[in-house]
Amino acid sequence: METKSIPEVVLNSGHKMPMLGFGTGTVPLPPHHELIPAFINAIKVGYRHFDTAAYYGSEESLGQAIAQALEQGLIKNRSDIFVTTKLWCTESHPGLVFPALKNSLKRLGLEYVDLYLIHFPVRLRQGVKAINYTNEDILPFDMKGTWKDMEQCANLGLAKSIGLSNFGVKKISEILEYATIPPALVQVEMNAAWHQEYLRKFCKEKGIHVSAWSPLGANGAPWGSLAVMDNPIIKDIAISSGKAIAQVALRWLIEQGATPIVKSFNKERMKKNIELFDWELSEVDLEKIKQVSQCRGFKGERFITENGPYKTTEDLFD
Repeated sequence: METKSIPEVVLNSGHKMPMLGFGTGTVPLPPHHELIPAFINAIKVGYRHFDTAAYYGSEESLGQAIAQALEQGLIKNRSDIFVTTKLWCTESHPGLVFPALKNSLKRLGLEYVDLYLIHFPVRLRQGVKAINYTNEDILPFDMKGTWKDMEQCANLGLAKSIGLSNFGVKKISEILEYATIPPALVQVEMNAAWHQEYLRKFCKEKGIHVSAWSPLGANGAPWGSLAVMDNPIIKDIAISSGKAIAQVALRWLIEQGATPIVKSFNKERMKKNIELFDWELSEVDLEKIKQVSQCRGFKGERFITENGPYKTTEDLFD
């Protein structure tokens, strides 16, 4: 099977990362015997950047898929694959970060990850399961202590690069004040219906790369919408350019300098989603997309409480 070549970006850590990621988290999560061949198919198509998390439950399947891809000769070395995983909120405590990463590495069957992210700027009481927690289980977040432990993971070589997920400008600025290793990347909700202009400008000034989850609006998720896929502006551009709606939306992200994390286990859509790098949107089309109505999809209600650290969506996401 012919594979597509994906350009790379050099992170501020000095490490290279493919400019398109393959997401491995979905609800409900398919069983291992379905996930592993899906990930192998993604490797066959040409994906080399895989995004997982302790919370997703997909680390073990991804690790097995990478091992099988090596055995089958689909990739030559571990270094051919870029793996991102994330620290979940129940381990976002000083002293728990290192063992959490070790557990992720054990599930992945790897000696290191290429990128390790703090999943949310949220700390949950240790031991609570998934999203089955009470308001009292949401604790003040020790950002400085947690980031110090992230730096330890990098210094030990267990994570080639470290970064953040779902952090806003205010919280990133705070980390930069005391970081000895700056975040290499921040992964946030970003798409044609949620441009993240302010955050992108800030991150560009600071040399922090931006990665986009929910690049197509996460239709199908409880908080998702058709704000991207049903948008008349995006549809018109797709028709005039002879591209799929998803391709236009993903290409727009690429042209903003962001790395989309795409998620489809359908082989044909996998192929379509990777065909982004041999064409460009016109200046006219880019101007049109600026007119798309803006609305955040995920508002983080699960982390917002009257007496907790975050009382509003604005508190959580800055």
